[in-house]
Amino acid sequence: MKLIKPCLLALTTVLFLNCTSKKELASLKNSYKNDFYIGTALSADQIEEKDQKVDSLIRKEFNAITAENIMKSMFVHPEKGKYDFALTDKFISYGKKNKMFIHGHTLIWHSQLAPWMEKIKDSTEMKAFMKDHITTIVSKYKGKIDSWDVVNEALNEDGTLRKSVFLNTLGEQYLIDAFKLAAAADPKTDLYYNDYNNEEPAKRKGTINLIKKIKEAGGKVDGVGIQAHWRLESPSLEEIETSILEYSALGIKVAFTELDITVLPNPWDLKGADINQNFEGSAKMNPYPEKLPDSVQEKLAQRYSDIFKLFLKHKDKISRVTFWGVHDGQSWLNDWPIKGRTNYPLLFDKQLKPKKGFEALIELKK
Repeated sequence: MKLIKPCLLALTTVLFLNCTSKKELASLKNSYKNDFYIGTALSADQIEEKDQKVDSLIRKEFNAITAENIMKSMFVHPEKGKYDFALTDKFISYGKKNKMFIHGHTLIWHSQLAPWMEKIKDSTEMKAFMKDHITTIVSKYKGKIDSWDVVNEALNEDGTLRKSVFLNTLGEQYLIDAFKLAAAADPKTDLYYNDYNNEEPAKRKGTINLIKKIKEAGGKVDGVGIQAHWRLESPSLEEIETSILEYSALGIKVAFTELDITVLPNPWDLKGADINQNFEGSAKMNPYPEKLPDSVQEKLAQRYSDIFKLFLKHKDKISRVTFWGVHDGQSWLNDWPIKGRTNYPLLFDKQLKPKKGFEALIELKK
């Protein structure tokens, strides 16, 4: 029997261990650690670590977290004078334990309000509500939350201000007040304006004007959040790049805050992420109920690859890229805008296996 020389055996072992080690370290957060944070949105079950496999995947792949729902007004401030911080406390503890960047979502938003908030008609009462709501929440987590979506989705598609209970009672001053109140409660946390479709020209222009007005009035705006609920064919890379450049020119950070890519047809060419829209479905609108065809899987991977190439080109301007969910089974797009559809918008399937899109993003950094 031919013996392997000790030095050759040692070299082989080292090479094997190095290869194994590299394979184990091939995660999103490690691959992009010198570029920008890679985040995900956590559900209540994930915050409470109810599934060990999901929890392991989150800790391996992501270094930033956003609460998918539990920090929205209806949950954290269900009644006047009553707050419920139980799950938010667990969310903060989860991020701190795993040394993650923690993003707060969201302070002022027209949707998912507690019913009592929607009934406020008086400007004095609304001012008092905003001061109490923002100051109480931001102060409680001062020094613990790294950034906040202060105002969420305040614009229409044409860039004008959305008619909301806040605009109706206070006018556009509510936007300035919100950012001033958040900055006063925690001067060191980063404050963002967050919206969808704000990479499109008209809404982008409206967002830029809004941020300028807030800053000129003495409000602190550190960044803009582009939600990035996108499609296989749109928006164009050119519009995304223009948005990065124009927002960055304001002297603020750019974050992609809710990234997912739908592979399903949009009824009536629907765009955006207004959760109040809903449509009755048909087989035509749910073409992949069991499995995503390889050809579409390839398109999805290519789309993610093209987008991240652009992100890397402008990594000096981008603070964070957060996926809106950990895996396909969790995605809100399974139920929006048509309930019961099966969508495949993320990098991990519902069995938690990495998809071709994941492999494409890892390959970009090799």
